[in-house]
Amino acid sequence: QVQLVESGEGLVQPGGSLRLSCAASGFSFSKYALRWYRQAPGKERELVATITSAGDSTNYTDSVKGRFTISRDNAKNTVDLQMNSLKPEDTAVYYCYARWLGLRSYWGQGTQVTVSS
Repeated sequence: QVQLVESGEGLVQPGGSLRLSCAASGFSFSKYALRWYRQAPGKERELVATITSAGDSTNYTDSVKGRFTISRDNAKNTVDLQMNSLKPEDTAVYYCYARWLGLRSYWGQGTQVTVSS
């Protein structure tokens, strides 16, 4: 059974930090590129960060560059998103996503991040 399970949800003050983690099982994790998406209330789902299957290349949407870091551990089948200098506009449900060569893809169930004073 394929599973992507996010954790690390929370409420944090502006300027604070939070680390999200996504644990995968049921598929060949190391073959898959991974992404974090987010969706704020009333908005479309937005791509936040990507990492290649080997973890040797990453990309970020402009609004989080320099603040967020995506990383993966293929031995543990996990992908993390370290979020620093959080802003209220980062408030959203965050989803991890795994994709293999455009043939197969999987979504996590999402985890809530709220940035508010």
